[in-house]
Amino acid sequence: MSSSSVILDNQSLVTPAQLRDHHGGFDTPTDERWVLRARDQLRLTFSIALGKIGEEQPWSQVLNWLSLELHSLRRAYPDAVWRKIVPIAQAHPLTDLLRLDPFTDWSFRKPRGYSGDAQLLDFIYGHASQDAAIAKASTTGAAIFECTRRSASSAAVRERRDLLAAHVDTLAAEQAGEVEILTIAAGHLREAALSTAFQSGRIGRWVALDQDPESLAGIAADYAGTSVAPVEGSVAGLLRGAYGLGTFDFVYAAGLYDYLPRAVAVKLTRRCMAMLKPGGRFLFANFSDRTKDDGFMEVFMNWELLLRSDEEMWDIVNASTDRNTVEASVVPGENGEIAYGLIRKLS
Repeated sequence: MSSSSVILDNQSLVTPAQLRDHHGGFDTPTDERWVLRARDQLRLTFSIALGKIGEEQPWSQVLNWLSLELHSLRRAYPDAVWRKIVPIAQAHPLTDLLRLDPFTDWSFRKPRGYSGDAQLLDFIYGHASQDAAIAKASTTGAAIFECTRRSASSAAVRERRDLLAAHVDTLAAEQAGEVEILTIAAGHLREAALSTAFQSGRIGRWVALDQDPESLAGIAADYAGTSVAPVEGSVAGLLRGAYGLGTFDFVYAAGLYDYLPRAVAVKLTRRCMAMLKPGGRFLFANFSDRTKDDGFMEVFMNWELLLRSDEEMWDIVNASTDRNTVEASVVPGENGEIAYGLIRKLS
């Protein structure tokens, strides 16, 4: 996934257009034949899916089957071929049907202007802030939502939130004194509400950095009077050292690296390591190339991610650190959809 030529936008993330450029062109004479073949397979898949829906097969069975078919199709062709058939898929009536699900529709429309925003994650978390939107859904939309929120990728996102809270609690239990934390791309910081260390006042300072003022406003309201400090900022600002945040016991970026090309991911990791106290820990999470929901997410949810293998996660670790000065590991989540890079600074 080398992409040193990718230019950052003003939020320091890659835009959808840059993602398409990142995957590269494909101009061989076989290109058009592959596109036609992929298009025909797609149309057949969608026709079968509509037939299953017409037979009133359970939505869970239909969507599981469809997700696996799209995953197989996604992996069967070069990226450039896949990108040519995604618009064909998104123009199909099946996409309109699945967008009756408020979660899928929110992801597709991107009301906040980017993928994976905090309100989208609240659909996955089952947070009360999205109850009204879910209540407005049609019977069909609600049935689809019950499946999409239980998908493997959604389960992995909930597990990610829970793991972050567990890391905070473990660190607080091991360390004397109050813990200082930096969360990058904090969203609504839902993991804080699950941390017993936070609830018991063991966190001395929890800086929640995000580029989205609406997300930060939510954090400010939810955590008023606590040790949480919302800070508006971007990856570019962090790389410039623009915020004077100091050092931390724990720094993590849980929903960000999925959108960062390698060159930026390496630079950010180096910067985060520089902000750690001796013995401090850095965690970054990335959707794995083992995910089976990639085709479904890209087509119906208009949600593109930079998936990474364990080797690519290790590449970021090794390119960002002197391995003589850190302890590091790359571990999968329980269902393998998300991988975690963990680095501890020895001195």
